[in-house]
Amino acid sequence: MRKICAYFISLAVILPWNQAFGQKEPKLPDTVDIPLKIRAWIEVAGPVIYLTDKNNLSCEGYLSADLNEKIGVFAGGGYANYKYSQYNYDYLSSGKYFKAGVDFNLMKPEKSIGKYWAGIGIHYGLSSYLTEVPAFSHENYWGKITSSISEQKRIGHFIEFAPGFRAEIFKGFTIGWAVTLRKLISAGTGKDLSPIFLPGYGTGNKSLSTGINYFLIFSFKYKTIKVEVKPEPVDETEEGATPPTQGGTTISR
Repeated sequence: MRKICAYFISLAVILPWNQAFGQKEPKLPDTVDIPLKIRAWIEVAGPVIYLTDKNNLSCEGYLSADLNEKIGVFAGGGYANYKYSQYNYDYLSSGKYFKAGVDFNLMKPEKSIGKYWAGIGIHYGLSSYLTEVPAFSHENYWGKITSSISEQKRIGHFIEFAPGFRAEIFKGFTIGWAVTLRKLISAGTGKDLSPIFLPGYGTGNKSLSTGINYFLIFSFKYKTIKVEVKPEPVDETEEGATPPTQGGTTISR
């Protein structure tokens, strides 16, 4: 079920990707109009995974705003509830997390035209969570010992790098995905007490964590800017070639 959902979401994103990159461009204009937008994001992979694995719940939502045709600010968070059972212990972790940072669009303005985004996000993450071991057992020469670790509150920190792609399907509605690469700064515990799961991060006893997110994004335009199109470099070996003019100036209106 999880693989089928991921397949259809990925297919829906790849098709607009081909539309954005696969078409041959006609002669470029001197400027393009780029709409700057405010967006509300919903992450959909977490709820889908919960349908197949009741031990792992994750819900995320975000807001973002374009500052110009290349840079946008990003902030939001979510809630996670994780349960894990082994033959000799049970583990619970739940909590809220917050992420904030900057997203960089690496596409040329004449390609993105305010509808497509291919780039990377750099975010700081903060996780406030509860961790508990309701029961664990250990057997040795003298017999079997059963005990528990009471609920404890922890705060963890991490950095997230999120390369991905987004495409506007119709006005005001966008879908997208991001591959998340996270570096743990601190789990809020000593190195010998690393949590099995850190909300917003993943496996808490590893210094690096990876994942993938799928987003449904709703947006509205708050401003339009004109962006000068940079001409393609001219091959200097061609006879009579002249150096290209400088561009890239953003003009607000």
